[in-house]
Amino acid sequence: MRRPRPAHTAAQCAGLDDVLTDGTTRAAYSSDASLYRVHPLVVARPRRTEDIAAAVAVCRETGVPLTMRGGGTSVAGNAVGTGVVLDVSRHLNRVLHVDPEARTATVEPGAVQSVVQKAAAQHGLRFGPDPSTFTRCTVGGMIGNNACGSRTLGYGRTSDNVSALDVVTGSGEQLHLPRDTTSPTLDALRQIVAGGLGTVRTEFGMFGRQVSGYALEHLLPENRFDVCRMLVGSEGTLAVTTRATVDLVTEPAFRILVVLGYPDIATAGDAAPTVLTFTPTACEGIDSRIVDVVRERRGPHAVPPLPGGAAWLFVEVVGDTREQATDRADAVARGCGAVDSLVVTDAERAARLWQIRADGAGLAGRSPAGLPAHAGWEDAAVPPASLGRYLRDFDDLMTQYGVTGLPYGHFGDGCLHVRIDLPLDKPGGTGVFRRFLVDAATLVARYGGSLSGEHGDGRARSELLPLMYSADALALFGAVKHAFDPDGILNPGVLVDPRPLDADLRVPAAKPRTLLAMAYAEDGGDFSQAVHRCTGVGKCRADTTGTSGVMCPSYLATREEKDSTRGRARVLQEMINGTDVTGGWRSPEVHDALDLCLSCKGCASDCPTGVDMASYKAEVLHQSYRRRLRPVAHYSLGWLPRWAAVAARAPRAVNAAARLPGVGPLALRAAGIDPRRSIPEFAPRTFRQWFHESHRPTTGDPVVLFVDSFTNHFTPEVGRATVRVLEAAGYRPRLTEKQQCCALTWISTGQLDAAKRILGRTVDAVTEASDGGVPIVGIEPSCTGVLRSDATELLGKERASQVAEATRTLAELLTERGWEPPSLNGREVVAQPHCHHHAVMGWGADATLLERAGADVQRLGGCCGLAGNFGVEKGHYDVSVTIAGQQLLPAVQSAADTASILADGYSCRTQLSDLTDRRGDHLAQVLASALPDETE
Repeated sequence: MRRPRPAHTAAQCAGLDDVLTDGTTRAAYSSDASLYRVHPLVVARPRRTEDIAAAVAVCRETGVPLTMRGGGTSVAGNAVGTGVVLDVSRHLNRVLHVDPEARTATVEPGAVQSVVQKAAAQHGLRFGPDPSTFTRCTVGGMIGNNACGSRTLGYGRTSDNVSALDVVTGSGEQLHLPRDTTSPTLDALRQIVAGGLGTVRTEFGMFGRQVSGYALEHLLPENRFDVCRMLVGSEGTLAVTTRATVDLVTEPAFRILVVLGYPDIATAGDAAPTVLTFTPTACEGIDSRIVDVVRERRGPHAVPPLPGGAAWLFVEVVGDTREQATDRADAVARGCGAVDSLVVTDAERAARLWQIRADGAGLAGRSPAGLPAHAGWEDAAVPPASLGRYLRDFDDLMTQYGVTGLPYGHFGDGCLHVRIDLPLDKPGGTGVFRRFLVDAATLVARYGGSLSGEHGDGRARSELLPLMYSADALALFGAVKHAFDPDGILNPGVLVDPRPLDADLRVPAAKPRTLLAMAYAEDGGDFSQAVHRCTGVGKCRADTTGTSGVMCPSYLATREEKDSTRGRARVLQEMINGTDVTGGWRSPEVHDALDLCLSCKGCASDCPTGVDMASYKAEVLHQSYRRRLRPVAHYSLGWLPRWAAVAARAPRAVNAAARLPGVGPLALRAAGIDPRRSIPEFAPRTFRQWFHESHRPTTGDPVVLFVDSFTNHFTPEVGRATVRVLEAAGYRPRLTEKQQCCALTWISTGQLDAAKRILGRTVDAVTEASDGGVPIVGIEPSCTGVLRSDATELLGKERASQVAEATRTLAELLTERGWEPPSLNGREVVAQPHCHHHAVMGWGADATLLERAGADVQRLGGCCGLAGNFGVEKGHYDVSVTIAGQQLLPAVQSAADTASILADGYSCRTQLSDLTDRRGDHLAQVLASALPDETE
C-alpha cells in the first residue's frame, strides 16, 4: 500500500466537513455490538452521497481502510475498522421517496428501519425484513448483513426486498444497479462466475438462511446475473451503498399470535417443519431460561401467561378476514404436537410477548449461571428439518465445554441465536473461545448449515469459512473481492483474508477494577464486568419515548454516539483497558463522555443488559475527585440538603436576599449554576414543623413517612397532601425522630464516602422507626429509589435490605391495600413519571390507581430534562431544554387549562415552573384535591 498521509486531513480536503479524531469519539466507535475492539483513526459522517465517493477516493489515495457503519448493531464485528469509519446514520438518514403504486421506497443508507416503516405505513405498506433492532438499525446495515428478522417466512430476507442500489466500489467505480449492465467491474465479475459455475451451483443457495460468504448464487445465468442481490450481505467488503430502493409489501388485514408449548427447546425445534406446513409469517423459538430472566429483571407481571411447557414457539398467522386468520390459528394450535397452546387475539398482549423475543439479544447478555455471556457463535443456521437434532448436539457441545447460554431464534428458518458464557475473562479463555468456535462450526457444517443466518461472518466467523466451503469456493470469494476492491481498502479482515477470530477481542484485554465505592454485587464487585454489561445492541439510540421509555435522553438531544449509553460504556471500557484512554478515572475522554449523562437511570430498566450509567458516573466522579478539590457545583448542589437546613433558620430573609437586584444571578454563577435558572424559594415553615406543631394525629395502621429534604424545605404542601391521603386510606403516618437525608445529591455528584455516612444514619433511623414490619412510604421518587436500590449498593444488603424491602411509593402502598381512590372521572391528567420512579420502582401501580380513580391519563415517556442537578449546572441548560421539548413541553402546551400536570419529582416540577406557566402536582395532591373536604 501507499504510505498514508493523515486521513483526516485528506478527508477534509475532499470536502467532508464532519470529521472527528478526538479520543472520546474514537473510543465510542471502537466497538459495535460484537466482542471486538478496534480503534479507528478517523470517524467521518458524510452529509451528501457525494461525500461517500469522496471518502472512498481519500482512502484509496492514502491507503487507509474504510469501514461503513449505520446503527452500529453488528454482532459479528462488521462495523469496526482501523482506518476511516464512515457513519451514515448521522446525516444520510432520509426516506427520499415512497412510490405506493410501484410499492417501493428510495432511502439513504442511514435511514432507520422503523422510520422507513412509518413512511410506508402511511400508504398501507411495509418493508418486510424486521430484525429485532428495527428501532435503530439502518437500511444500509441491513443490506450489509442481509438482515432478516422474525418475519422472514412471510417477507423474505433483505436481499429478497432490494430492487436497486447505487454503490461505489473499492476501485472508485460508481454503479447504478440493476440499470448498469456493463463496466470494468461487472465484466470481470462475469468472467469469474463463468469459470466457477459448477462450484456456485453445488455450494451456494442451498437453504434460505445460508448467509455466510458471498451470495454468488445470484450471479448464475439462470438467476439473471443479479449483482444487486449478490451485494446484499457482502458486509461492506466489495462496495459501499449510497442509495437504495427497497420493495414494500401490503400489511395483512389481521394477524394472530399462536403460542405453542413444548417440553424442551429441542422438541420445539423438531416441531418447526410441521409448523411451516401452515405457511406462517413467523415461527420463533424461546425457552423458560429467557422467560425467567424477564421475570427476574422486570417483575412477575412482565410476562403474560404462557401455555404449559418449558419451551415455546411463537407462530404468527395472517388472514384477509378475522375469521380466516382465526381458523388458521386454531389449525396451528391443534396440528403441531404441542403439549399446550394459546391463541392470542389481543394485540397489546401479543406485543408484550413479542417484546420478549425482540429484547433477546440484550436479555441473553447474562447466562443462566449469572455470568457474562458473549456473541461470537450467536447466529448459526441449519436447514429447518435438521433443527431439533442440531439443537441436541449443540447442547451436548456446550455441556462438554461447561458453558451455558439462553437460546432463542428464528426456528422456522432453522436459525439459532445464543450468547454463551465462554470464560473470556479468565486465563486461557481465549483458547477455549477458539476451540469452541471451531468445534461449533464443524458441527453446523456437518448438518449442511451456515455459520451465519443473518448477522454476517465479520471478524467472528470469517476465519471459519474453510470449514463450510471448498477451496474452489474460497478462491471465488478472493477473485470477487479483487474485482471490486483491488487495493483491499473496504472492511479488510472480513470474509477474504480474515483476521484471526480471537484477535482484537475486547473482554480479554480488560483488567478487573475493584476497590470501589459501590458493591456491584451482581458483577462480582468488578467495575470492568459492570461496564462490559453493554453488549452494544444499541437500544439506547432508539426513541422509545412514545412507548413510555426513558433511555437515553441525552442521545436523543444530541444524536452523538458518545452521548448514548453504549458510547459511554465503550469509553469506560477503553478506560479499563488503558491502552488508548490512558488517564484512568480522570481521563478527559471519560469525563467528556459522562458530562451530558443526566444520571436519570433510564438505562437501568430500559437497557436489556441492565447497564446503570448513573451508578457508573457516580463511581467515576467519586474516584476522580476523592480527596481533591471538586467543581463548585458539587458543593453548592451536592450539599443542597445541608444548605437548605441552614436556610430553614431564616427562610424569609434568605428568600428576600435572593430577590435583590443582581444578587440572584450573581449567586447562581458563583454556585456553578446557569444564570437562566431560578432560585427556588424556601418554605417559611418546613413540613416537619407543620407535622409536629399543627398536625392532629389520627388512628390507623402505622406507616413511616420518609420526609426528603426537597419536601421538607421547598414543597411542604406535597407532604401535607401525602399525610391527608394516607390518613384517608386508614394509615397513621409517623416520622423518624430527626430529619434524615437519603444522600441523593451526594450520590449524583460522586461524593460517595459522605453519601455512605449520611445514608447509613438514615437507614439506621428508618429501620428503628419501621421496627416490627411497618411499611415505609417515600414522597420524592428519587429519594425513594435510593432507599430501594442505591442503599444496598452503598451499604451492603445485610445493612440496607430490610429498608429496601419495606419501602413503597405512595401508589404501591395504596394499591397493595386495595384502597378505593376518590373519583377523578373526567379529569385530564398529563403524567410525567420521574425517571428514577420509572427505572427503580416502575410506574405500574400509579397507572393502576389513576385508572381506578377514572382519570383520563396521558403518560409521557422520556425525561423532563432537569434530572436533579444536571439541568441547572453550567453548560447543560440548552440540552436540558431540548430534552424537555421531546415530550414534556409539547404535551403541556397542548393540555387543557383544566388538566392536571402530574409530576411527582421535585426536579420535574421545577423544570415546569422554569420553562412554562403551568404548575406540576404530586400524585398525593391530585388525590387529595378529590377527597371530601375535611370540614364535611
